[in-house]
Amino acid sequence: MVACLAGGLTMVAAAAFADPPRRVVSINLCTDQLALQLAAPGQLVSVSYLAHDPASSAMVTEAAHVPANRGSAEEVFLLQPDLVLAGTFTPPDTLRLLSRLNVPIELFPPETKLQDIRDNLRRMGRVLGREAEAAATIARFDKGLAALGPLETPAPSAAIYAANGYVAGPDSLSGAILQAAGYRNIAGDFGISEGGNILLEQLVIAAPDLLVLGARNPGHARAEELLDHPALHALVARQPHAVIEDHNWSCGTPAALDAIRALRHAAPNGAFGP
Repeated sequence: MVACLAGGLTMVAAAAFADPPRRVVSINLCTDQLALQLAAPGQLVSVSYLAHDPASSAMVTEAAHVPANRGSAEEVFLLQPDLVLAGTFTPPDTLRLLSRLNVPIELFPPETKLQDIRDNLRRMGRVLGREAEAAATIARFDKGLAALGPLETPAPSAAIYAANGYVAGPDSLSGAILQAAGYRNIAGDFGISEGGNILLEQLVIAAPDLLVLGARNPGHARAEELLDHPALHALVARQPHAVIEDHNWSCGTPAALDAIRALRHAAPNGAFGP
């Protein structure tokens, strides 16, 4: 349903791009952050409430002056936008209602590789009439990647391990970031491409050169009980490990560079030099 709707929505939005949109509303965390980097002053009139959450967003400071929304079609319509930025996982009912109200919508797919970051920045630049700003942002991102230096051969192994024994695979954004940092993702050894679960025993036996953990959520969730297992604590105690904040790789933005740098710095035995 979303895919079918997306084609129509993109056509509605394209008709409004003869001039750059003046009142843009974003209802998706990832489009929030892309737009916050590129929008002209005053062009972005509302972002999702998650853009103001430091656990989720890498651009809380930039979002501070932009009012938040909860993403309902009624709330968005009352903001009188001439363009709405959404993700392909935005609730279909919201998209359908906004479309019926003739609100132009531009849908952005989630990023699963570094090239997607460049592509979505470039597309956001076109949508907002900020192509030069997008090109400059991409150039800074690529310059930062180039400054990291050469990768080690053979690549050290690593695992991204989270609640419920979830591991991110090589075909995910976090997997792409891990690869860009110079690691071999052991999730592939278990036939996992995008993401999946492995037993703690499998992780311990694999003993990756680097164990990457996500930041813990406040409170105590049953899904995170495995992260408190003595066997995992023992593995962490003897293996190099890193904790990457979710906001650095939950969305495909240049903040991914911070995650790549952090992974490089956590390399075992100084694998990538000083």
